[in-house]
Amino acid sequence: MTDISGLVGAARDGDPRSVARLISMVERDAAELAEIAAAFGADAQRAHVIGLTGSPGVGKSTITNELVSAYRAQGRRIGVLAVDPSSPFSGGAILGDRVRMQDHATDPGVYIRSMSSRGHLGGLSAATTAAVRVLAGVGCDVVLVETVGVGQAEVEIASLADTTLVLLAPGMGDAIQAVKAGILEIADIFVVNKADRDGVDATVRDIQGMMALGERAPGEWRPRVVKAVASRAEGIDDVMTAITEHWVYLDKTGELRKRREQRAAAEIEALVLGRLRKRIGSLRGSHSLGELASKVAAGALDPYTAAEELLSGLG
Repeated sequence: MTDISGLVGAARDGDPRSVARLISMVERDAAELAEIAAAFGADAQRAHVIGLTGSPGVGKSTITNELVSAYRAQGRRIGVLAVDPSSPFSGGAILGDRVRMQDHATDPGVYIRSMSSRGHLGGLSAATTAAVRVLAGVGCDVVLVETVGVGQAEVEIASLADTTLVLLAPGMGDAIQAVKAGILEIADIFVVNKADRDGVDATVRDIQGMMALGERAPGEWRPRVVKAVASRAEGIDDVMTAITEHWVYLDKTGELRKRREQRAAAEIEALVLGRLRKRIGSLRGSHSLGELASKVAAGALDPYTAAEELLSGLG
C-alpha cells in the first residue's frame, strides 16, 4: 500500500523522487489516482498552464528552455512536461528534451518530465492532463507543456493549456500550413522563431493576413505575433510580455474559468469513456458479445441496435 498523503507531502516539499512516483502512478493508471487528485484539491488549479506546439524543428525545446530561465529569474517554481513521439514498433521514445534542458537539470525549482505519447493522437500523451494536475498540485506556479511536432490535426493542446503558443519558423511553409492544421484557431500567441532567417517578415505578414480573415467580437483576444531567436535568447522578453497580457485577459474576462470548466468536462468524459472501454474489453470473450457479433455478421442485426443492447447490459 502506498502512503499517498506522505507521498504528496514530500512532493510539495520539493522532493523530485516523490513527484516522479506520482506521475509514474498517473502514467500506469494506478488505483490510487482518485486519492491523489483529492489530496491536491484546489491546489491543482493554481498553476498557469502554457502549451507550446508547432512543427518539428521550429525550436520548441529551445523556447521552453528560455522560458524556464525567464520564470526562474522571477523566482517562480516551474514544471515542464515534454511529450515525445513513441515508436510504432517498440513503443519507446528518445525523450531527448532533457538533453536540451541541461541548464535546469540540477535546479530544485524546476521539474522536467519527458513523456512518451505511446501512440496517443493529438500531440500529447493520454496521461498529460493528470500529470499537469500533479505538477500544479505540488506547487509549480507555471507548467509548460511541449507537444510532439504537430502535423495537420494535432491540436489537442488547446483543450489543456490556459495559454497556447504556436511556434513557426520562416522558410518552412508553416504560415500556409497553419490554415490546414487548424493551428490558426488554437493559437493565443504566435512565436516566429529563428527570426534571423530570411523571410521572417513575410511569415509575420502571412499570419497577420490570415488572422484578418477571421471575425472577432469586440474585446475578444487577438493573438499576438512575436519574433524571437531563441538560440540567442532574443525576443524572449516579448514572448513573456505576450503571455502575461493573455493571462490578465483570461482573468479579467472570465475566460480562464470557462476554459478550465471545458477542460474538466473533457477530462471527466475521457475518464468515463476509458472505464467504459475497459468494461467492454472484459466482455470480448463473453457469450453476449459473441452472439451479437454473430448476428451482425450474418445480417440478422444492425450494429447500432447491437451496440445499444450491449450498453444496456453494462448497467
